[in-house]
Amino acid sequence: MSGIKTGLGYIKDSFSQILKGLILCILATSGLAFAILLKHLGFNGSTIASAGLILETIGLVLSYLLLRKHIKLKEEENSKQQENKGKFK
Repeated sequence: MSGIKTGLGYIKDSFSQILKGLILCILATSGLAFAILLKHLGFNGSTIASAGLILETIGLVLSYLLLRKHIKLKEEENSKQQENKGKFK
């Protein structure tokens, strides 16, 4: 029973990361889904390709904006670890 509580606690603590992952997954597949929808509606290939490329570009920019904070935090942690290693030598 305590294992279940621990697991639910982990899920509760990482809910924002799970939400960001879900958003990234949706952004990554949105171009394909939009292309399939346009094909089903009868648009030609040029329109489908250009709309898919535009949507994927928007998805990449939004993904970068979501991950930018995470990347900066990792870089700061790495630089702090390297500074600490230099102090102890």
